[in-house]
Amino acid sequence: MCGIFGVIIGSKSLLTKEEIKIAVRHLFLLSESRGKEASGIAALCQEIEVIKSAEAASKLVADPVFKMILDKALDDHPVCIMGHSRLVTNGGHQKHENNQPAVAGDLVAIHNGIVTNVDELWLKYPHLERQTELDTEVILRLMRENISKEYDPVTSLQRVYGEIEGVASMALLFADRDVAMLSTNNGSLYYAVDGGENLIFASERFILQKLFHVPQLQRKLKTWQIHPLTAGSGLLVDLTDLHHHLFSLRSEISFKPEMLPHKPRKILDLSSNHTNQRIERTLGEGPYILPVGFKDEYPENHDAVAKLRRCTRCVLPETMPFIDFDEEGVCNYCRTHEPLDYLGLDALRAKLEPYRKTNHEPDCLVTFSGGRDSSYGVHILKTVLDMHPVTYTYDWGMVTDLARRNQMRICGQLGIEHILVSANLAQKRANIRKNVSAWLRKPDLGVVPLFMAGDKQYFYYANKVNRQVGTHIVVVCENRMEITYFKGGFCGVIPNLKSKRAYSLSLANKFRLARHYSMQYINNPAYLNSSLLDTLGAYLSYYFIPHNYLNIYDYIPWNEKEIIDVLKSEYRWETAPDTQSTWRIGDGTAAFYNYIYYTLAGLTENDTFRSYLIREGLLTRDEALRLVEQDNQPRYQSIQWYCDIIGIDFEYAIKVINAAPKLYQDQ
Repeated sequence: MCGIFGVIIGSKSLLTKEEIKIAVRHLFLLSESRGKEASGIAALCQEIEVIKSAEAASKLVADPVFKMILDKALDDHPVCIMGHSRLVTNGGHQKHENNQPAVAGDLVAIHNGIVTNVDELWLKYPHLERQTELDTEVILRLMRENISKEYDPVTSLQRVYGEIEGVASMALLFADRDVAMLSTNNGSLYYAVDGGENLIFASERFILQKLFHVPQLQRKLKTWQIHPLTAGSGLLVDLTDLHHHLFSLRSEISFKPEMLPHKPRKILDLSSNHTNQRIERTLGEGPYILPVGFKDEYPENHDAVAKLRRCTRCVLPETMPFIDFDEEGVCNYCRTHEPLDYLGLDALRAKLEPYRKTNHEPDCLVTFSGGRDSSYGVHILKTVLDMHPVTYTYDWGMVTDLARRNQMRICGQLGIEHILVSANLAQKRANIRKNVSAWLRKPDLGVVPLFMAGDKQYFYYANKVNRQVGTHIVVVCENRMEITYFKGGFCGVIPNLKSKRAYSLSLANKFRLARHYSMQYINNPAYLNSSLLDTLGAYLSYYFIPHNYLNIYDYIPWNEKEIIDVLKSEYRWETAPDTQSTWRIGDGTAAFYNYIYYTLAGLTENDTFRSYLIREGLLTRDEALRLVEQDNQPRYQSIQWYCDIIGIDFEYAIKVINAAPKLYQDQ
């Protein structure tokens, strides 16, 4: 989930010291797109010197200590520098020891990915000393455990990969051996060589391609060749002669001892105190305790919602925008419904065939939220259709750790490269806070989607990453039954019940949407804040840029039971601690906005979704009523996490929501 990179350059390289320095700085800044919450480097000097920070790479490169380490590393041969730009998952970046490079004993590592069975491994090996919250630490402790039993480093690493679940793309340095090791179990690592033994590596091919076009480096790097480090493989570099040795992570093959010379070094952490004071909790870490004296108004609201008139065929209530009932009590959404038609698996295979590559190179890009539908879609593409997908995620600050872990479970087990584009999470969350705070001044159901505006650039980046990877086709896994007309309906947008896509709006409806938002901005100037440009970009990305994607669920039927059974049995897919539902559990915003919709309008996404399932004959009305009753209960744990992470007071927000006018008050 992070960006890792490095250079291993010998004395015979054509690159000058200044050019190597330029290369390292550019690699660091290019890798920042994968994580901006923390950064660090490890460099082979007389000792192994480390600096890490709870700041973005673009700030760390200006640090005098970083510059000093870089200069010292360039005076030695070989030049060996490894860097890490972090998107925080396991272990808050406010604690220095949780940032990377990770150090444990005489090992130093940079790690991209998540070890999803980390807690199980610590329980399995209780004698191992745990000093950080990093999942990377368990890899290093197990490595050292194996080496202490006289396994060589390669065999030790193979044994570790045999125990971990999830994704691990890593670079390792040893204090007691003149070797460096690269490894990956999902293919998210690329290296370039100059025909000799000099090597540059990064998490993405595109990062290396961009480096090769840096004007100061272009002439000397033009002959370098980029290679993927394929899933399930490693690369050992002997730092005495820079010879490379490829090996498999799946079989224990030892190298001769003379290839692993010893030269003990110290590991020196020269970091300054780069820390952030605000501590953030991970969703699922507890306990989440409701404030003393907190008044839960859900039961009272529930009693009122239960009295609403509902469609006699589906479960939509009378507060659904633009709803009407006929003499039999059937709503217009049911009366106009046309069953979904599916093109079939053979048609999907035929559609993908022109893009298929026979050399195991990436042949399609899949947008991957980590939710159930996209997880199952990736499973189908890889295991049923035998494609070689690359998965892509746009992290705008509300992708939960649960979603990230599920992404890593799928990608690690299937050996799939994962590309993450990370926004400036601090800025995105600040924008959310400003808009939520403005909304709490004057609650309005129509502008609730403003809280989610920051994620819409995912369309823009999907198109961009598709070009970068060279896959030529973007596959999405959008459940066609998840259309929620009420979100636009509260802005006066008239639902087009024939539309298959939520982002397909007529020009008139785009005008209605813009008019409603404009009026809210005029009546509530608090919306006129620094998030405006981001919101405009979201609006353009969602409604105007091309969405020429292949939707897997246009071809294969969506079957909830089959999807969940496959994900849980084959991938140990994780569910949320505060709901029995498996929908939207990786989306950090869903619990909050659904609480608003339920409290003020008496319906949520669950009502519209279950109603669609009824129309498709996938659910009875009684089953839907039971599930809606279950899934609409407040997810206070997730709401607290959301409030914590954007920086608003949970109790105040809940009080304002409950005090706001309700559409069903007079029912």
